[in-house]
Amino acid sequence: MKKLVAEFIGTLWLVLGGCGSAVLAAAYPELGIGFVGVAIAFGLTVLTMVYAIGHISGCHLNPAVSIGLWAGGRFDGKELIPYIIAQVLGGIAGAGILYMIASGKPGFELGGFAANGFGEHSPGGYGMLSALVCEVVMTFMFLLIILGATHSKAPAGFAGIAIGLGLTLIHLISIPVTNTSVNPARSSSQALFVGDWAMDQLWLFWLAPILGAILAGLAYKFMSPEKG
Repeated sequence: MKKLVAEFIGTLWLVLGGCGSAVLAAAYPELGIGFVGVAIAFGLTVLTMVYAIGHISGCHLNPAVSIGLWAGGRFDGKELIPYIIAQVLGGIAGAGILYMIASGKPGFELGGFAANGFGEHSPGGYGMLSALVCEVVMTFMFLLIILGATHSKAPAGFAGIAIGLGLTLIHLISIPVTNTSVNPARSSSQALFVGDWAMDQLWLFWLAPILGAILAGLAYKFMSPEKG
């Protein structure tokens, strides 16, 4: 239960910090943080949580990460479903807090609410195939970074920095394509509030990250299996 509470809180923070920066601060007139600021915010949420809860739950914060670690032989399959449920609920809670904050502004309109999308709902108008390839590849690389940084032969104490910077880089590359998911819990939380098109397109932001994570888990297990 302690692990699940940690995953809930960590995923809440990821959504509130990352999506919150996009909704509240990205386009703020003249002083907005833009794509770069949002990318840094997402990276910082993971970096801070690695050191806050990593020793409790492993700080997955992401169903794709849990599945990728399982595929790589680093996570017990019996814990997958509870972890995923905790992550999705944490993401929804984070989105709920963000909605309560954002809706306090006069003239508030929900808009895209930082939801992930493709086609006309992609920030750059990228189509479904582009979104699918982008999310698979970005999640694949994210899991390689996680698996490498947390390997028993990796330098101790630096995993959070590598993982946080890795997620920042992924957002710098892919925000224009899909608003960057690589995390089904993050995608689900925003889509539930937007509804309509966001729910219709949500399948891609479960399928692609999970596929990329499994491929990365298998690839890293082949390249550098964990001994003991």
